[in-house]
Formats: sequence, structure tokens, C-alpha cells
Amino acid sequence: MKLTDAEILSRIQGEITDSLGYGGEISKQREDAMLYYYGLPFGNEVEGRSQYVDSSVMDTIEWIKPSLMKIFASGDEVVVFNPQGPEDVESAKQATDYVNYVFMRDNPGWEILYSWFTDALLQKNGIVKCWWDESEEWNREEYSNLDEIEFNMLIMNDDVEIIEHTPRMEEEGEFHDVVIKRRRDSGRVKIENVPPDEFLISRESKTIQEARFVCHRVLKTISQLREMGFEIDDVEAMGGGDTDIDAFSAERLARYEFDDSAKFWSGWGDAADSEELKSYWLHESYIRIDEDGDGIAELRKITTVGSQVLSDDPIDRIPFVSVTPIKIPHKFFGLSIADLVMSIQLIKSVLTRNLMDNMYNQNFGRYAILEGQANLDDLLTQRPGGIVRVKSPNAIMPLATPQLEQSSFQMLDYLDRLRESRSGVSKYSQGLNENALTSHTTAQAVSATMTAAQSRVELIARSFAETGVKELMLNIFELIQKNQDHERIIMLRNNFITVRPDMWQDRYDCTVSVGIGSGNRDQQMMHLSTMLSFAGDAMKGGLKIVNQKNLYNMGAALIKNMGFQNVEDFLTDPDQVPDQPNAKESIDQMEMQLKQKEIEIKAADIQVKQQRIELEAMKTQVDANLKMAEIQLEAEQGRPVAIG
Repeated sequence: MKLTDAEILSRIQGEITDSLGYGGEISKQREDAMLYYYGLPFGNEVEGRSQYVDSSVMDTIEWIKPSLMKIFASGDEVVVFNPQGPEDVESAKQATDYVNYVFMRDNPGWEILYSWFTDALLQKNGIVKCWWDESEEWNREEYSNLDEIEFNMLIMNDDVEIIEHTPRMEEEGEFHDVVIKRRRDSGRVKIENVPPDEFLISRESKTIQEARFVCHRVLKTISQLREMGFEIDDVEAMGGGDTDIDAFSAERLARYEFDDSAKFWSGWGDAADSEELKSYWLHESYIRIDEDGDGIAELRKITTVGSQVLSDDPIDRIPFVSVTPIKIPHKFFGLSIADLVMSIQLIKSVLTRNLMDNMYNQNFGRYAILEGQANLDDLLTQRPGGIVRVKSPNAIMPLATPQLEQSSFQMLDYLDRLRESRSGVSKYSQGLNENALTSHTTAQAVSATMTAAQSRVELIARSFAETGVKELMLNIFELIQKNQDHERIIMLRNNFITVRPDMWQDRYDCTVSVGIGSGNRDQQMMHLSTMLSFAGDAMKGGLKIVNQKNLYNMGAALIKNMGFQNVEDFLTDPDQVPDQPNAKESIDQMEMQLKQKEIEIKAADIQVKQQRIELEAMKTQVDANLKMAEIQLEAEQGRPVAIG
């Protein structure tokens, strides 16, 4: 029996309230992580005492992010597709170029990676959404002083719609001021970051694609809903407006706590009085449900606002990809770097507060006074060289303040080392340790320390590459192949290439092109330089262990490690250069051409001689015919014929 809309809404609401991310401990942990990241007060501060807050969470995350961005976004290829067979080489190369182009240029790839990794490091899991967007986009454009030809060329495009048009006549002719709307090509891969508090998943889920229920809940205005293609007739019946309690959840507001921007973001103010700008919670639910009553649950995308079902469609995949820095087996949510460092930030803050309070007491200590024997106003006025009036010599006695213990500073050093061991971010990797330049510290020791510290960051990068970035790129590949049914011309490496996704194979081996596992960039450059030197010596010595393509690949890798994007600006791929014959082949070819010329000349001479012989024979035949005709004529006239 087919389910009704009321039954579907009831099922979705039950899944939402029972899902992970809808309040609960995970939301509280993510809220705390955001507050720790901003370095906001803990709430246990005492008036008149130090209120210092350490910044270990922010420092650690901000030192990890540059390494991750250098690994993933420093080159022009985030992903490489490997061919399945020799017939797939060209199409695999084209797929590599186009998928990277779609991610980095059609979408803000660098910003997506930055926000994706920040969410994961700070709030357990980073989420991105990747889908094929068929919605139309219109851009407003204004033009002035167009002549008749320019105006006609502008409006003849089917994607242009005139909003305002003001023609005017001048001495030079008719001119036009026009305002148009230009439609952007619909149908493209769209990728966006999803805030963690907007993502819900069923509790027992291990991965997104295997989950029973996944939901993306986001505030949308009535105007945005209509732009998405939904028909909104009865606004009052929708419910779930911007007064929804979810809009003011502690986790959601924590992101805006630092600069008090939450009240403007959440729809408060004059704009909320306008109906088309009023915000409503849109729930995109991806749920396995048996709507048709055949006993088998199908994956469907059901879009709802309040008590209304806006769409209900079958789908073949859930359009979300997740990364987490510390993956816990058999669980969807992992651990963030903030989870590892928050306790250290709290302890360091408390310890530093006590040390600062001690310093304050050393400089401005407490005193015991004989009541009525000292002037309290003088005593409470703290100024250098100030006078305190007393009535007896012993009216004021300072109270002793314990000296700062060295163990307190040793405790701070211990906490720093503990943070380094947990996160992999050390003084050496930050370039902040002045002891690395002393004579008793060898370069090998510094390198070993940095390598050990970076191993944690490299593990995070490998986890991101294998569990998130690769899946995202495969999703882009699949969306392009399924939905783009026309060729497209794009510019890559200073050349225009034609892309035909319908000519690709169904699936290639995908390799995420990240520079991890082989040391840092300087070490890789040193290794590549050594390899190039060895290859050059091998070729000079006649060892046939390298060819031009090998040398090109080494040089290209070296140039990319130097930070340059376009290898073609410095090196030319030998496959793109026409084959040039060697010296011996050139001489042989010239000799062959000379012999061919000689043969052609001799053949021409023979032909000329043959033509001469034929001409002589023809001349002799003509003379003989003339002579015979003359003899015959004389015979007919009765004259004697002279035979000579």
C-alpha cells in the first residue's frame, strides 16, 4: 500500500529527531570546540582575577592547515585517472584534465578544500555536497550607447531577455541604453560546503552511502525556494519559519559568537518583515523507504518545508562526502584535532591564570593594617612614590606572597610537549625553535624531528585523500558522464581542448595526486635532482635505462615541486614533438632522394629518345605516303613516272 504524505512526513520527522547531529553530545562537543577555537571565556572566570584564555586549539589547527593545503592544492592536478587498457590512454588523460578543471575552475576548489579541512579539524567531520545542478541562473547586465548593430547583436541571443530599453536619436544615428538578463548555461556540477550543524545522519551509520537516513537542513527564503523551482502558494501553511528553535541552537550560534553576527544571520531585522525574504527550514532528506508497498526500501530524495512535501524523487546515490582527521573504525563520526587539544587549552589557561595572579600579588600585594592607624585612601591609591599617612610606625605590615615556583613553568613546557605529541605540530615543524640553530644540533637530528612530527599530519592527509577527496572526484566524474551530453571546449595549459565525456569509459582507476609519503617538498626536490643527474650520466655513458619521456617526467615533477603550475612553459613533452631522424638516417634519406632523382632523369631521357624515334618514323611514313600519292597522280595523267 502506497504511503501518504502524512506518513512520509511522520517517518522523516522521527528520523530527524533520532539522528546524530540533532542536538545531543556531538552537538555539545562541536559547540565547545568552536568556543575554544575562538578563545572565548570558559564561564568559570572570577571577577578581579586573571581571565586569560590559551589559544592551543586555534594554534594547532592553523599550523596544520598550511601543510594540508600545500599537499592538495599546490598543483594543477588534485586527481589522476589511470587507464584500464591501452585504448583508454587518451580518454583517461582527458578525464583527468576535465575533472580537475570542473573542481578548481567551475567551482571554487581551493575554498572548498580549505573549508572542508577546517570543519574536519575543528568539528570532527567535514562535509561537502556534490550534485548536478539543472537550475537556471540569470545575471543582470547594463549597456549604454550601443549603436544599432551592437544592439541587434546583443538581443539576438536566445539567452538574453530585455528588462529596460531606452532608444534615443542623435546626430550620428540611433543609440540604445538597455538592461538585460542573461541566462547562464544550466546543467553543471556544483559543489558546496555543508556546515556540520546542518548535516544529520542516522545513529547506526558507518558511512554516508550505507546510511538509512541522511538529511541536509538549511534555511532558505521564499524567494530562494521559488528560484529552486518549487511552487510556493500557501506560505502560512508551511510553518517552520525563522522562529524555529533550531535557528537558535547553541551549536549553531557558537560559530557567530565571536563577533556577535548571529542575530543578523538568523533573519532578525527589517528584512524578515518582507514575506519573500522570510526564512524557512528546508529539509532535503535522503531516506530508504518503501513508498510503493512492495516490501523493498528504495533510496529517495524527499524535500520538505514544515508540513509540505515539495518533491519526492528516486535517486541512485547520496550527494555528500565526508572527511575526518582521526577515523574511528565502524563509526561515522571520528575525532577532531580540537578534541585532542581542548583539555590542554583548559589546563594551560588555568595554570597561566594562577601564575599571572601570583605576579599581580608580587607587584601589588596585600597588607595588614592596624585599624584607625593608617589612611585607607592613601593605601588604596597605587602610584609610584606615593605617600601613605600612618599614626604609628607599625600600622602597615605587608602580607607575604609565595614566590613563583620553577615547577609551574616546567608544567607549561610539559603541556606544550603533550600537545605536540597529540597533534604532530611541534616547534621544529613551525620553524620556531631557536635551538635548532645551535652547534650541538645536527641537521640530521632536526630533519628526523621534523619528519616524526609531520608523520601525524601526513597520516591525516592520507586519510583525507583516500576517504574523501578520491570519492569526491569519482562523484564528479560520474555526474559529468551521466549528465553532460554535449562536447565542451576548455583552455588548459595554453591550449584549447575539446571534451567529450560520452566517449569515456564507465570507470577508471582513480589516484589522488597528493605529495605525501616521500618526505617534504625540499627532500623531494633533492631526490629529483639526484635522479636527473644520474639519468643524464647514464645516457652519456650509453646505458639504455632511460629515454626522453623518463627525463621529461623527472623534469616535470621537479618543476611542480618548485611551485610552478604550467610545466609546458618550461619543458616540451617529447610525445608532442614530431620525430626527427638522426644524422645517418638523414644522409641515407638524401642519398635515396638523389638516386630517385637520377632514375627519374634517366627515365625522362629514355622517354625523350623514344619520342624522337616515334617522330622520325612518323616523318618517314608521311614522306612515303606523299611519294605514293605523287606517283599515282602522274600515272593517271599518262605521264611517265620518275622513279628515283
